[in-house]
Amino acid sequence: MKSDNNIKERYCPRLVDNRLDFYLSTFGAVCVEGPKWCGKTWTCTMHSKSRFLVGHPAGNFANRQLARLDVNQALHGECPHLIDEWQDVPAIWDAVRYSVDESADCGRYILTGSATPKTKGVLHSGTGRIARLSMHPMSLQESGESACMVSLKDVCCGKDIGVHSVPEPSLESLVEYVMRGGWPGGKGKSLAQALLIPRDYIRNVAEMDVQKLDDIDRDPVKVMKCLRSLARNESTTASTKTIREDIAEMDDTSLSINTVTEYIAAFNRLFLLRDTRPFSPFARSPIRIKQQAKRRFCDPSLAAALLGFSPRTLMRDVRTFGLLFESLALRDLEIYAEAMEGELFHYQDYGGGDFDAVIQTPDNGWSAFEVKLDVSQVDEAARSLVKIAEKFKHNPPTSLAVIVGKSSLAYRREEDGVYVLPLTALKA
Repeated sequence: MKSDNNIKERYCPRLVDNRLDFYLSTFGAVCVEGPKWCGKTWTCTMHSKSRFLVGHPAGNFANRQLARLDVNQALHGECPHLIDEWQDVPAIWDAVRYSVDESADCGRYILTGSATPKTKGVLHSGTGRIARLSMHPMSLQESGESACMVSLKDVCCGKDIGVHSVPEPSLESLVEYVMRGGWPGGKGKSLAQALLIPRDYIRNVAEMDVQKLDDIDRDPVKVMKCLRSLARNESTTASTKTIREDIAEMDDTSLSINTVTEYIAAFNRLFLLRDTRPFSPFARSPIRIKQQAKRRFCDPSLAAALLGFSPRTLMRDVRTFGLLFESLALRDLEIYAEAMEGELFHYQDYGGGDFDAVIQTPDNGWSAFEVKLDVSQVDEAARSLVKIAEKFKHNPPTSLAVIVGKSSLAYRREEDGVYVLPLTALKA
């Protein structure tokens, strides 16, 4: 493990930083959860004064053994005290909860977790004592690949954003953003080096991580086939039945519904997948809303790696490129929404209407978004947004926007008020 000084010198600020400080000032403990390699330990080290690394290999993993023998040993240190990868010793959760109960002080502990353990060994939910905070791979703002000229918060408030000219990204650049992903370890690396990260990530998931979750022996070959099917259905509302049928058709492998369901549950416990819930702006809606969640990987680079694309072959497959670009946009929209304590949804109704994304703000206002790869698709997307929004006369959206990949202007259209926003112009 690198020294604290080394981490502080190389640390890239993350959007979760301000939220973590706020949560630490409110709760006795905060658990930062997210996929492996997204930067949780580095971020939480920046906010802590001491740390206990459960998975540190020193002394034949002495810390893990020490915590199992006496869980209170993991709690010693100056506050805020970081306990990294707590899920390896689930009893730490209850020990932290009990310690927080014993004191009225806020900001005592920071926990990090890259997997959710089964409830066995955890006796208390931690409600009111341990707050949960999601962390993701880096957005384009955090990785320095956005011009950061337009605030999503301003858009969701319906504010005038003026007109901003930004460098128009090439198709090659957009492909690179998708395939490189938001992994901190890839920052500053060549594209060839960065592409190794999602490939290795997927291999570790199939061969190691799902095996370590519990005592269930999962076949790595079947795990990989399930992952590939999820990648083929990236950013869609494909059901478990659809995934099972896709595996049978594309990989010539028969898996039961129960097995597919269990595999997907394991991937969720590893924070590998993100389910975007369906949105309805009012409880007694006369509109029949479809209730399927839209499922995607936590980073589009994982789907691209699973599908075996190279930058050149992805650029030639326009349909898949469009779906993966949508996944990239949804990743960033979710990160930016969470920075303002908002939430990301999607919308589909039985009348054929849909929004690629909906962001609900803390005041229950909402904004709808369509995601398009090229600026030539903006007119059609804007018309669709306006038409569907007319269904919500009693609770209209605050704003409507088209997120575009290949575009050089951020502005608001005079004819219908729809924002046109290059993804590379956005910030939280």
